Amino acid sequence: MLLSLAPIILLVGLLSAAVQLFGSDASYGPNQIALVVATAAAALVGLHRGLKWEDIQEALVSGIKVGMGPILILLAVGSLIGSWILSGTVPAMIYHGVALLDPSFFYAASAIICALASISIGSSWTVAGTLGIGLIGIADSFGLSPAFTAGAIISGAYFGDKLSPLSDTTNLAAACTGVDLFAHIRHMLWTTVPAFIVALIFFVLNAEEAARPPEEIEKLRQALAVAFDVSWYSLLPLVGMLVLVALRIPAYPAILISTLIGLFFAVIFQSEAVMRYGLSLSADGSSPMIRGLWTALFDGYKGSSPDESLNNLLSKGGMASMLNTVWLIITALSLGGVLERTGILKEILDVALKRVKTTGDLVLATITGGVVTNILAADQFLAIALPGRLFTVAYDERHLNRLNLSRSLEDSATLTSVLVPWNTCGAYMSATLGVATLDYLPYAVFNYVGPLVAITLAYFLIAQKQASLSG
Repeated sequence: MLLSLAPIILLVGLLSAAVQLFGSDASYGPNQIALVVATAAAALVGLHRGLKWEDIQEALVSGIKVGMGPILILLAVGSLIGSWILSGTVPAMIYHGVALLDPSFFYAASAIICALASISIGSSWTVAGTLGIGLIGIADSFGLSPAFTAGAIISGAYFGDKLSPLSDTTNLAAACTGVDLFAHIRHMLWTTVPAFIVALIFFVLNAEEAARPPEEIEKLRQALAVAFDVSWYSLLPLVGMLVLVALRIPAYPAILISTLIGLFFAVIFQSEAVMRYGLSLSADGSSPMIRGLWTALFDGYKGSSPDESLNNLLSKGGMASMLNTVWLIITALSLGGVLERTGILKEILDVALKRVKTTGDLVLATITGGVVTNILAADQFLAIALPGRLFTVAYDERHLNRLNLSRSLEDSATLTSVLVPWNTCGAYMSATLGVATLDYLPYAVFNYVGPLVAITLAYFLIAQKQASLSG
């Protein structure tokens, strides 16, 4: 066991040192090095236990393979953001959102808006990559905290994702435990609704007034209207994206299609803005339309207007902006692959099971297993599937309905994935919303209150469904 813990202890030490030495810049290289070194240590443990290098290499590749879907989505979202800024979609969301949303209830409203959208389409990532971008822009316009706003967006997005029958994680948790999908969703209401109510109360109690005076906000709106056509039809790419996801079009092609729609709208309705941007990129002024569109896809939009606040607000996006996050995901998933192949992860989870005596202990062990797997394997799907496989027998032996297991998997693996900086979810949200994971973590209230509610109910034996006599 000590040998199994050695790579983990090394990882924790290196990550702590990275934060001490580099502060908020730790995720821009230092954390990746820590993950690579810990992976090497885990590989040495595997070799010591009789694995061949070919086994280790296969584990590395298999681990990274799990993340290829999220990586492709992440890169596509980078292009989507650049495309939607040039198309006027993001500027229009900010322009109209500032007029409709009041700062005094902005955080709570953001959480509710994202919750409703996420229930409808079943994807927290899509909601963050579309509505979330606009809400962050609106918060910037008001002078409100981006970290607080990101916490509200994530709380709402994950509430909806968790309760949507269209969600990948919801379907996976039900499938790997062998329970009915809709029974699983109904059973989750016991923990999900109270946690979201706590989050909303938190956002209401911490409401802020706009840091910017009204005249500055109006000046920013006017600058948006001058730089882009912010008419209602500029919002159609957003509507199109939501329709595509609602039609169950997979996320990656849906995002690519929406990016192309954004480019089409940019050419038709924002030609002056595109030309202006293209001319700002090249001294010779050749092909400004094509240059502007192409650059937005790979390098995002870089504002060059006289209004510096507008430039800061809209300068984002592009595939290149996601490359550091891709680096982080690859190094984290390679570690996860080796930890699983060498049996280190299973040993750690087995230790948690050995201490189980009561129903509360079992739920605590399940949630701990989900959190630990999120940290070590860096992927929420593994954090659902692996503890789901390992803990099924324990629930059956105690005559507890597997609905309790499927709910606990979601209360831990789904919710806490976004709180780990190198997890695919944490890395995605940080890159997409432009807020470091550790900065928004204190405000993603729903995501850490949910597991606490689940543990509390388990120890008080509330909503712990018993297995039927036949099953």
